[in-house]
Amino acid sequence: MPNIIDVSDLSYRYQEAGSRVLDHVTLSVKQGEWLAIIGHNGSGKSTLAKCLNGLIQPEQGNVVVSGYNTKDESAIWKIRRRVGMVFQNPDNQFVGATVRDDVAFGMENHGVAREEMLQRLDEALKLVKMEAYADQEPHRLSGGQKQRVALAGIVALQPLIVILDEATSMLDPEGRRDVLETMKLLNKQRGLTVLSITHDLDEAVHADRLIVMNEGKVIRQGTPAEIFQHAELLEEIGLDLPFAVKMERLLRQRGLEMTERPLTQEGLVNALWTLRSTM
Repeated sequence: MPNIIDVSDLSYRYQEAGSRVLDHVTLSVKQGEWLAIIGHNGSGKSTLAKCLNGLIQPEQGNVVVSGYNTKDESAIWKIRRRVGMVFQNPDNQFVGATVRDDVAFGMENHGVAREEMLQRLDEALKLVKMEAYADQEPHRLSGGQKQRVALAGIVALQPLIVILDEATSMLDPEGRRDVLETMKLLNKQRGLTVLSITHDLDEAVHADRLIVMNEGKVIRQGTPAEIFQHAELLEEIGLDLPFAVKMERLLRQRGLEMTERPLTQEGLVNALWTLRSTM
């Protein structure tokens, strides 16, 4: 698949910061890919996300999204129509009195015709399994439900790319699972390109590819299986390994070698059953 995002030699520093928050970052994202960008707090992940939709401009280098350079002021709104962002706290995104009003808000701002808007609204709520809550007040929903409504508002705008900026970090395990399952569905069925900005490696294992950032630089990239072969490096930069990865390492240290290295708890259970059958 062709690249939908190309970042080349990107550097940026906030005025109050002495050192660069982003330091010569180069990466690409393929259309329809799920890419997780991982790193501890302060590694530059969220600043990179803001560069991708033109909220901030590079000090150096270029960011090209769907063929448009963010340095081109005439292209900024075209880029933002193609990139939807879901942030950490869904309460900060709600503007409507009901779920239905909130999902419709962005489409009204984009001038979507009423008949089409109603159709998109219904489709978006069904996709995230929130149609039964259309007339409820957003603040009465659970954390996971709020994030699904936020996703519906983005999906209704029909972007090419969705950026999840620590979007599951404030959710309980059930809410996190609901949001990730919804994004998997949208990624696979709708072909949405997904960028997950996170320090949660249990979330990152579901991505097609990972990019590891530290001190504003890309220090590793590859598939989840490739990245978790460098578990010691991830721990060194302050990341907490997934439970399955930690358990596999512990068992291996005690002489129990599995045929493969599981990344998820489901994979760990399967690997343990396989190991048991060979003993």
